[in-house]
Amino acid sequence: MSTLHKIVPREVFSALICIVLIAGCASFEKESNSKPMPEIRSGILQGYLPTEALPNSLALLPPPPAEGSTALALDRDVSQNSLTLRGTPRWDLAAEDANLKFPQAAGTFSCALNALVSEQDTPHLYTLLKRTLEDALLATNMAKNHYMRPRPFLVNKEPTCTPDWENSMIKSGSYPSGHTATGWAWALILSEIAPEQADAILSRGRAYGQSRVICNAHWQSDVIEGRTVGAAAVARLHSDPEFRAAIEAAKSELATVRAKGIQPQRDCDAEAKALSMYPPSAPWPANK
Repeated sequence: MSTLHKIVPREVFSALICIVLIAGCASFEKESNSKPMPEIRSGILQGYLPTEALPNSLALLPPPPAEGSTALALDRDVSQNSLTLRGTPRWDLAAEDANLKFPQAAGTFSCALNALVSEQDTPHLYTLLKRTLEDALLATNMAKNHYMRPRPFLVNKEPTCTPDWENSMIKSGSYPSGHTATGWAWALILSEIAPEQADAILSRGRAYGQSRVICNAHWQSDVIEGRTVGAAAVARLHSDPEFRAAIEAAKSELATVRAKGIQPQRDCDAEAKALSMYPPSAPWPANK
């Protein structure tokens, strides 16, 4: 019998052994969770949802607006009006919003959150955004691939805010918008993590989708239904326990960042100014 066992009563000794064992298991679990995340390809993390669990956008959405319809006339009118923002700060922001690569994309909502989002300071939140990017994007594929709707720049022959991407965008259907699905999914997720900032976050998420129209990469109806797919993806994600655990971890991280007073690295005043710019006769109101 050990010296400790002679000094400490049997019941207390047993409890100490249990605590040690539990701590060891917890340490092992922590090490297991620190393993590298599975990747679809280099630098692109796998989402939380398996393919069969993703929303079926083809079943979820109506067909894109038909030739001669009022909805198509609205798409063309909004597109034409939005081209007037070319060369403005809002056009430049639309080009920034188009970049879904990390680490740049991680900061998209940092002004709305009023907090820094980075791999170093908020690793769980950073990973959460990277993984849900894939869930939202992949959820649009069924409808995109079925309809293969031509993008506005192919119709109006005007440039986009990302000219280097135009050759690849030609091969991808316009309806629904994958960027919008991603931005709206992120907005809903971040609103859950930081409900006190929900209005600012959702407003930014809406503007993020609208950037696709301003960029001349999508029609207005692509953006509207992209939000539908993004919301459907988030609804499915809440059935996944790993996603729900990531939400809770991100809440704790954000609270720590706020306590340290770490501010966004973006120029939030310039972003706000850009977001206040709207094309003439815009079908959506300017923020007051």
